[in-house]
Amino acid sequence: MTVQPPEPSPRPAPSGELRASHDDREAVVEQLRDAAAEGRIDFDELDSRLEQALKSKTHAELAVLTADLPKPNSSESRPPLVLKGGVYGASRGPGRWEVPGHVVAHGGVGGVKVDFTRVECRLAEVAVEAYGETSGVTIVIPDAWAADISGMDPGVGGLTDTTTPDRLPGTPLIRLTGSGGSGGVVIRHPNRRERRKLHSNPTQG
Repeated sequence: MTVQPPEPSPRPAPSGELRASHDDREAVVEQLRDAAAEGRIDFDELDSRLEQALKSKTHAELAVLTADLPKPNSSESRPPLVLKGGVYGASRGPGRWEVPGHVVAHGGVGGVKVDFTRVECRLAEVAVEAYGETSGVTIVIPDAWAADISGMDPGVGGLTDTTTPDRLPGTPLIRLTGSGGSGGVVIRHPNRRERRKLHSNPTQG
């Protein structure tokens, strides 16, 4: 019996020839709109580039449309998000919001809640400093995310961690540091009420 040589494996396509996803096209659309708002391109050129962006099928076709524009700041380079509870408290989420690489939450006398359940975050890690102070800090993360609380000082108010260690590939790790203060810090997955809202309106922005 004649043994046929194995067929050669297909070579991976160069990065520019890779097929673009809806998210890739949307990112270019947002960059073009920002460039027009900053006066870098006029609105006629914006319309032309937007039309090409929506028709683009590869990364190379998208790259041409932004080659003469400055690259947008990455999430890692954004300044830290600082939330201070104050008298009335403060929160971020559960709508979609830009997640920087560093979040600082001061519970103050009103408390702070940071809700990551609706965000799209491509960072490998997000550093969260939480200081419970008087009224505490609550952090809510999706079921697919995990948290590292080894750098956290529970303080008088304590640290409550009810998250699971099950982390899906490609999701961020929340690296939690800070102090519980007198109000304490809680990190958890969504509760029943929050899950009902997520399921009833999954596209809420």
